[in-house]
Amino acid sequence: MDIYSIISLFGGLALFLYGMHTLSSGLEKMAGSKMEAVLKKVTSNSFKGLAFGTVVTAVVQSSSAVTVMLVSLVNSGIMQLRQTIGVIMGSNIGTTVTAWILSLMGIDSDNFFVNMLKPSNFSPIVAFIGIMLIMACKKQNLKDTGYIFIGFAVLMYGMTAMSGSVEALSEDPRFAGIFTLFDNPLMGVVVGLVFTAVIQSSSASVGVLQAISMTGAITYYSAIPIIMGQNIGTCISSLIACVGTSKNAKRVAAVHILFNCIGTVVFLAIWLAAISLFDLSFAHNAVAPYDIAVIHSVFNIISTVLMFPFSSGLEKLVKIIVPD
Repeated sequence: MDIYSIISLFGGLALFLYGMHTLSSGLEKMAGSKMEAVLKKVTSNSFKGLAFGTVVTAVVQSSSAVTVMLVSLVNSGIMQLRQTIGVIMGSNIGTTVTAWILSLMGIDSDNFFVNMLKPSNFSPIVAFIGIMLIMACKKQNLKDTGYIFIGFAVLMYGMTAMSGSVEALSEDPRFAGIFTLFDNPLMGVVVGLVFTAVIQSSSASVGVLQAISMTGAITYYSAIPIIMGQNIGTCISSLIACVGTSKNAKRVAAVHILFNCIGTVVFLAIWLAAISLFDLSFAHNAVAPYDIAVIHSVFNIISTVLMFPFSSGLEKLVKIIVPD
């Protein structure tokens, strides 16, 4: 990274926070409209929230974008903390779709429809629609919708700018090679966490891991802890998004972090016990992109199954961590 990349990183952070503020303001003004009723309906219970989070994240291919939206919705008072817990769990399942797409279609895709589902690609259209609503419409609710669109687009541009400023790191063989340096599972978790926090996308981080796996240089033993760490690292976006927000909005970020940390601790304990007690011969075999997609999905699905019954307990815990 050079000085220009660092400047771009801070500029992206500024755009991200400004987009977050604009989005929250627009959502707050829309609080009395049909949007609030729709969100309440689709998140009226944990099962609906889980399904909603899974589907939305699978479509936009970014759990970070969905979590940031939840922080914004809670900050504006449109959603309650309890409603977001199921959505967050669902978003962790939905984000695994990207790994499957990458494993089946390669790291890059020329498919127009697949590319247009990425927030960075449809954000310009959202921005254009938003500015047209602000400039051309006289009704205040349409103008408020325009501000929501503009806020989302600016937020996405900020995320893109931040990711772009450190993109060279993810493409640097020396930096990517960090994935293969550590045999200690705990260090593998740390590597996955830091790498994902730097490039701010678990989907991109998993994609890099899949790319490296094509060389045959990484084994199950190394890959499994790294994938666990990647799920914690993706929480960085929600942490940034909750800067300057309400207590409940900060609790949304706390739910996201706790969910991924608890899941990682449980699975890491199981993995350490398994490799200590049993002769897992496959652990030292080379892992393939398809295998990484399977591990990523299994981890998030089982974490959700284990923690879903304790949603109310998770809510109480974050209220203790972020007290009134």
